[in-house]
Amino acid sequence: MAGPTPADGVAPRTMVFAPVAILSIIFALTIGALLLDDSVRFAPVASIIGVGTLLFAIAAGALIIRGLRQASAIAKLGLADTLTGLPNRRALHADYRRLAVDGREMAIALIDLDGFMLVNDHYGHQIGDATIRECGAILIDICGSEAHIYRLGGDEFALLRAGPLSGTILEGLCRKVVERLAAPVRVDERRLTLGASIGLTRSACETEIDSSEMLRRADVAMYASKRGGRGRCTWFSPEFDRNREKMRKLDDQLRSALANQEFDLHYQPLVDCESSRVVAVESLIRWNRPDGKAIGPGVFIPAAETSGLINPIGLWVLRRACRDALAWGGIKLSVNISAAQLRNPEFPVQLGQILEETGFDAQRLELEITETCLVVDPAVAERSLAVVRGFGVKVVLDDFGTGYASFGFLRQFRFEKLKLDRSLVEQASRDDGSRAMMLSSITVARAMNMGVTAEGVETCEQAEMVRAAGCDTIQGWLYFKAMPASEIAQYLGRRVDVAGPLPQVDATRPLPKVTDAPRGEASAA
Repeated sequence: MAGPTPADGVAPRTMVFAPVAILSIIFALTIGALLLDDSVRFAPVASIIGVGTLLFAIAAGALIIRGLRQASAIAKLGLADTLTGLPNRRALHADYRRLAVDGREMAIALIDLDGFMLVNDHYGHQIGDATIRECGAILIDICGSEAHIYRLGGDEFALLRAGPLSGTILEGLCRKVVERLAAPVRVDERRLTLGASIGLTRSACETEIDSSEMLRRADVAMYASKRGGRGRCTWFSPEFDRNREKMRKLDDQLRSALANQEFDLHYQPLVDCESSRVVAVESLIRWNRPDGKAIGPGVFIPAAETSGLINPIGLWVLRRACRDALAWGGIKLSVNISAAQLRNPEFPVQLGQILEETGFDAQRLELEITETCLVVDPAVAERSLAVVRGFGVKVVLDDFGTGYASFGFLRQFRFEKLKLDRSLVEQASRDDGSRAMMLSSITVARAMNMGVTAEGVETCEQAEMVRAAGCDTIQGWLYFKAMPASEIAQYLGRRVDVAGPLPQVDATRPLPKVTDAPRGEASAA
């Protein structure tokens, strides 16, 4: 770690030397006045003055030495993290200034512990502090003398390296950190799952970048790692800054849209496989921008999740959908819930208030959540879902077959319904392996008393295939696109047909070899 800069010790040294200097001046003036006074020119007085001067000099010297030691300790304390003993942010800036000379390549990595907030919430700050210390020890063990290690605060650490190939070496160390923290970390007889997202940046030899800008770039890259799925390393790219500016503007526009009531809801009906009647609708948000520019939910919903706007937008969707669906008899209403909403401890309470305010029957409401909601924080999700189920609301696992969820998830959370993702349905109509996966998923869901919906059904062959496989309901453009609330009532209470007869398909037979056909228009999401 770099020693303190000249400015680092100014305050403590001033505190020591200023009183000593003042006392010395006063003492010297007093002695000078006595010696110049003829009335005190005799040997005893001179001897006393001489001894006093000597004693004062000794005392002043001792005070100065002690003050220097205290100043050094204070300066060192200002450059160290009190919890881990590692150098702190101030030390990183000092080291960077010392090392970034003669055009040397500099590289910084910013490490954020993905699961630390949950550790603090579940086990308290004492275990949280022990976790930070253990992670500091892990970084020291991995990096050794290859990089300088710092704790910046909270659950953030930084690595610094200077010299040739600094970026390459630092990236190798960071990959070891990600691999090590992906495994459980033992803290006070507990095995904690943390994970780490890391952002890296480097300065080219011909470019001078100060430490603050390097840290900012590493921070931007770190958040790109989090958005990319966590547990990974990402290098800074100038494109990140351009994207951040776009996201900032989009965030401002979303806030304006919420205040100016620019959002609207459309509904896509779900058709029962046996009766061919509409038995449910899924609410899908639309943004009617004043400039007429089309921005789909796949763009603005992630932006709302990042900014925190997803909570007020999500509550608006719930309230509006419940009011719209009051007039649609006994059909079910499905509303999508994001991971950010499910992590909000206030969400179950807010849901209860909306049900009471609108008078909507909780038994008719289904909340659709994706696998991501469960993977990010299964314990919090389970608690929230237990409260939601207490109202009588059903919980549906959406987009099954696209990500992390396994049969273990189905057993743990006991969903009321499973929705097969459109990609699985599409592939099952052309591929034997995908068809086998679809059939096994439906079999397991049936064994757990779950309903099954096939999403993204666009052809008659797909519709008959999912019917034969045992699905309860079908959702897709073969029957309906999403439509305004005013159009739903005309399709209720009567049989819905598709154009042309449905071919008879055996869902278990092997598929013939076919060439890939152009993909149909995707169903709304």
